[in-house]
Amino acid sequence: MRLRCLVVMFGVTLIATVVAATAQDSSDTSTAEAQDKSDPAAKPSGANSGKATTSESKSKSSAPKEDSEKTKGEKPTFEKATFGGGCFWCQEAVFEQLRGVKSVVSGYAGGNVPFPTYEMVGSGLTGHAEVIQITFDPKVVPFEDLLNIFWMSHDPTTLNRQGPDEGTQYRSIVLYQSEAQKQATLKSYEQLTKARVFRRPIVTQLVPLTKFYPAEAYHQNYYRRHRYDPYSESEITPKLQMLRLKLQQSQVEKKTSPADK
Repeated sequence: MRLRCLVVMFGVTLIATVVAATAQDSSDTSTAEAQDKSDPAAKPSGANSGKATTSESKSKSSAPKEDSEKTKGEKPTFEKATFGGGCFWCQEAVFEQLRGVKSVVSGYAGGNVPFPTYEMVGSGLTGHAEVIQITFDPKVVPFEDLLNIFWMSHDPTTLNRQGPDEGTQYRSIVLYQSEAQKQATLKSYEQLTKARVFRRPIVTQLVPLTKFYPAEAYHQNYYRRHRYDPYSESEITPKLQMLRLKLQQSQVEKKTSPADK
């Protein structure tokens, strides 16, 4: 109910852009599994279960000649958004499926120790949060839409915890990179609070981004490479399925609403 209210309130139209990860071709899954099996690297000591190093090749699709000619010389202007909403594996899996998103990098921010490692951040002593940094085309997916998905993809009312993950590194946080991002986040927060979308007060931090540190390679593209790991099956897949279902339901309600007729 909470997610449906969010979508209806903001009029989000991201249903065509949101996760289809749970329904990808079996051939893609087989390829990912084959890559994992051939990967000799093991997870470092202290890391969560299922973390392994691997590389993923990206296929390039050629655009039709007509489209290429139309867009020739029209390079998109990309911006960056940095969010923290629990384990970065979960957040990365959500945002990397959106149209207009060029890349999603898992990493650390909001702390006071330079070049932190996963083990250092996990100790809770560096002050960093697990975050994702999204490179996106604002003409395709505005910051406000990314922000709406951010609110929906985690519980912003739980302090230093998301699901089974507990600690200051799992806090809800928005690290703005411009005054426009700051004001958009404040406006969104005020709307959510006024509408009482959440049963408890939002505890999300809003701070300027000072430094973003990319996480270790074995954290990147985690869900794509480890679809059937225990954490993926128990936490990430259900989150993606729930988001997809709620967005589909709200889209149907919006189309059938008397106000739209």
